[in-house]
Amino acid sequence: MKRANAEIIAVGTELLLGQIPNTNAQWISQQLALHGINMFYHSVVGDNLNRVERAFRLAEERSDIIFVTGGLGPTEDDLTREAFQSLSNIEMIEHEPSIKKINNYFAKQQTEMTPNNRKQARVFKGAKVIVNRFGMAPGMIVSANKKIWIFLPGVPREMKQMFTDEVIPYLKEFVSNDDLIKSKIMRFIGIGEAKLEHELREIIEAQHNPTIAPLAQHDGMTIRLTAKGSSEQHVDQMLQETEQQILEKVGSYCYGINNQTMEQTIVDLLRREDIKIASAESLTGGKFMDKLISVPGSSQACRGAIVCYDPQVKMDVLRVSPETIRSKGTVSVECASEMAENVCSLLDANIGISFTGVAGPDAIEGKPVGTVYLGIYADGYKQVEKFTFHGDRETIRERTVLKGFERLFRFIKS
Repeated sequence: MKRANAEIIAVGTELLLGQIPNTNAQWISQQLALHGINMFYHSVVGDNLNRVERAFRLAEERSDIIFVTGGLGPTEDDLTREAFQSLSNIEMIEHEPSIKKINNYFAKQQTEMTPNNRKQARVFKGAKVIVNRFGMAPGMIVSANKKIWIFLPGVPREMKQMFTDEVIPYLKEFVSNDDLIKSKIMRFIGIGEAKLEHELREIIEAQHNPTIAPLAQHDGMTIRLTAKGSSEQHVDQMLQETEQQILEKVGSYCYGINNQTMEQTIVDLLRREDIKIASAESLTGGKFMDKLISVPGSSQACRGAIVCYDPQVKMDVLRVSPETIRSKGTVSVECASEMAENVCSLLDANIGISFTGVAGPDAIEGKPVGTVYLGIYADGYKQVEKFTFHGDRETIRERTVLKGFERLFRFIKS
């Protein structure tokens, strides 16, 4: 198949009601983009047999690959199998390894298995069954009416495991052809959309293959490079050459490729340079260090954090001068400077970073909501910057943490 057009159908009334976000569709689309598969439609349908079937029929008319997430559980409102059987007339059978797994689970729990749990082991005859390592219901890849249907659980952890282990290898074979398509994501921080496009204007105007697609996101900018060619080696070479051209222009802002996160990059840089970091956090309440220590191996770089939300804690624990707080206030250059230096000393780190400011809803010490001071201290070097962020309380805190990563990234690389 020369061009594989895909769509995602998420089944679940809880998604329509906004009780949970449809993160599965976002994640699947990101993975498909990396493999050059066109994603044309996302849809969400509630737990109603007729509506699910209509959604399936529409997808069959317009797409080559249809991903369906959710509706594979044991309850009456899990209707994905029934809707697809009505569409395809493919027989359902009980998958012996799956029912054995379900029986073993209930035996270990020393609880009786109810009859409806057997439903989770039902698969379509002739389907490629995808093992669920984290849950009960298996996934399936089914060919019907010259279309490929991929059924996955709605639980993100289960879905991602199946997609990574089985779906991606299958799709690589399915879409293989003379025009291999491959994508790469470059991630940037500290540079806005207008400046990025200005710096890359000549490259973007001359683009043909690979194509270059800048995109602004909440945590920075991304550029998706997509190339097609006769072999994987040829495609990789084109992507590498274009990536290098971009790095020569704006490489100082690039922190990662594909799924690399900012916090992973920071931890890698700290470990590579054998640098230990500590944070003093007022308005961020530990959010900065929390993101850092979510990265495996961060214990080699992160000393810890002091959450000093109250002025008394700043004085008693972090040893900020009472005179500084009395004369300059807690939201000030001077307070941020002492916070960064003192946490560096108290926790025996090489770098101290501090956050103090006004997240809202009210002004503090005459400073308006959104006022933020960010301090960095390292071996006598001191830097405090003032920022003004807009948005609600949580948005201001998140932007403060992101700005901390940006400034730390630039500081370590300088």
